[in-house]
Amino acid sequence: MIDFRDDAAWARAQDAADPLSPLRAEFLLPRAPDGSTGLYFCGHSLGAQPRRARDYILEELDDWARLGVEGHFAGRHPWMPYHELLRASTARLVGARESEVVVMNTLTVNLHLLLISFYRPTPARHRVLIEAGAFPSDQYAIDSQVRLHGFEPREAVLEARPRAGESTLRQDDLLELLEREGESIALVMLGTPNYLTGQALERATLVRAARARGCAIGFDLAHGAGNLAPALHDEGPDFAVWCNYKYLNAGPGGLGGAFVHERWARDRSLPRLTGWWGQDKETRFAMPRDFTPIPGAEGWQLSNPPIFQLASLRASMELFERAGIGALRARGDRLTGYLQFLLESISRDAQILGHQPFQLVTPAHAGERGSMLTLRITPSPRGGAKELVEQLAARGALVDLRVPDIVRITPAPLYNSMSEVHALSQLLREFWSVA
Repeated sequence: MIDFRDDAAWARAQDAADPLSPLRAEFLLPRAPDGSTGLYFCGHSLGAQPRRARDYILEELDDWARLGVEGHFAGRHPWMPYHELLRASTARLVGARESEVVVMNTLTVNLHLLLISFYRPTPARHRVLIEAGAFPSDQYAIDSQVRLHGFEPREAVLEARPRAGESTLRQDDLLELLEREGESIALVMLGTPNYLTGQALERATLVRAARARGCAIGFDLAHGAGNLAPALHDEGPDFAVWCNYKYLNAGPGGLGGAFVHERWARDRSLPRLTGWWGQDKETRFAMPRDFTPIPGAEGWQLSNPPIFQLASLRASMELFERAGIGALRARGDRLTGYLQFLLESISRDAQILGHQPFQLVTPAHAGERGSMLTLRITPSPRGGAKELVEQLAARGALVDLRVPDIVRITPAPLYNSMSEVHALSQLLREFWSVA
């Protein structure tokens, strides 16, 4: 347990002693209105740009100009197997075997592809268990897949809800729901952490419970990959999907990732939508009429991937390799714990003045969250959530608004610092007039 202090000099000393602090210099961070480096706390929405991303993209542009189509085989990093450059680092990031992961498409495309394979409803077992308040794209994808199979989402989609007066789910309630309704559930599909509350679920326990009841199970790790330290192979879900542009800094609209457990690697009985990039590599260019999937997650690929997006992601993944996801998760816990400590101090001081400025929505325990804290803002004479976000931006601090009253704040462990967390807290104190 760190003895946190509300002290700028103390925060600077912590940064100076942190062996991961030099990673910050590997990123280009947004500027404040006065031209100085801003306080960027939106890594949960779009990660900062790695310095080498530009160089890596320019390399591929140069090879395209120099080699044309031959760049697929003769470039500095040939395009044909380029996605394989990310396989080992991606596997380490999510605790998988290399054959179980692939970088491809975007998150919702990958979700649809894997729902085709793992949502296999019958009249008796056709429901999908999701969390109420899942990211809308997940909800839309699941609703459309349910309709595709001839069922009505209002009956077939089972939403797990927090208890009355609470903001997050209780693990025991999820397990009880699985035990009670499991025979009617074809698929459990949960986001962890939840995109809005930041709650991280205990994945291994949920996997065991789902499989014991005969349910397939998958996870949306859009806010988990590069943030949590999952062990997907050992935890054992059937599949997982994520995007790489949040904590993984792949750039706007960057490619997503997918995990398929190795127990399905050679199972050709699974229905799937297919494309030529998933075809067995030995025969891909023989153009066979019949599809033979590459064993493992690569067999779900459809088309050859966009090289410039892979190049951008590669620049970030090299930094994750340097740091290690375990060390980054520990650093994220320190940064987020410090932010929580400072927020609690602000709340206490504001209450002395007769005002409760916010409610912490994210679980207070580090083991139940990643690096994001979500606040529900109480309107004050200075304004509500919208005014808070606008005034912070005017001072060079970027946080995230979800109307009407939610503000999300993430100290990303690759590039944020204790000093920045302290500086943000001072701006929050000024807004709530408790400086």
